Amino acid sequence: MTTLGSNTLAQAMQQRLSEKLQPIHVEVVDESAAHAGHAGANGTDFGTHFRVRIASPLFAGHSRVAQHRLVYDALQEFIDQGVHAIAIEVL
Repeated sequence: MTTLGSNTLAQAMQQRLSEKLQPIHVEVVDESAAHAGHAGANGTDFGTHFRVRIASPLFAGHSRVAQHRLVYDALQEFIDQGVHAIAIEVL
């Protein structure tokens, strides 16, 4: 897993989403501390569980599943590095 701190990791994820999906709104929140002791937690209370709130014109005409797939595809590198869960809210 990346050695970035919580805020830096969330910022890197937000930057990636901005680059890939050109959102009009994007927010990435690290909710890992609320998942301490759950599957995927790494014992540091950060860097494993995130919430993404996003609105993008690229979502127009796509189903909710397809919208979520676009988000997951944009963040695949982070998932591969140990992000365990991403809750997505399409605005």
